[in-house]
Amino acid sequence: MAEDIATLAGGCFWCTEAVYQNLKGVRSVESGYIGGQLPNPSYEQVCSGATGHAEAIRIAYDPEEISYGDLLDIFFATHDPTTLNRQGNDIGTQYRSAIFPHSPEQEAEAKAAIARAQPDHRNSIVTTIEPDAPWYPAEDYHQKYWDRVGDRNPYCMAVIPPKLAKLRKGFAERIEG
Repeated sequence: MAEDIATLAGGCFWCTEAVYQNLKGVRSVESGYIGGQLPNPSYEQVCSGATGHAEAIRIAYDPEEISYGDLLDIFFATHDPTTLNRQGNDIGTQYRSAIFPHSPEQEAEAKAAIARAQPDHRNSIVTTIEPDAPWYPAEDYHQKYWDRVGDRNPYCMAVIPPKLAKLRKGFAERIEG
């Protein structure tokens, strides 16, 4: 079984993790930090906005079951890629919309995905394509957050169900039974 990695930042990592964790072909989803200057940052440091990191997810997937392009199409359909450094009430560079390709092929596919997604959005997509950078897994209490406690968190209840509804509406065939 082949496995590849996709790294995406689309605002709160709790919210993006929830979208990807039950897709066919996705082996694992890990929340973490990427794209900043401070080695091994903490959640509090990243939330301050001073480290340059984005809250992101790292998806391990089988490209024979789900393509990188499909993962990107889901990314653009389930978050707002048109607002700079903001997702909903989360404001700051740590909540930016960004793709961190792991190869020239992924970079080319990221550019193609932005072009495919643009007609679906009234405003211009501001998602950045950033160089691959050191990955720092988030603290354990952030992992699988929606599954563990998200339905008891008012923020998650306001943000995640609409994302999951968009996923079901546009990509129902990609969701595991």
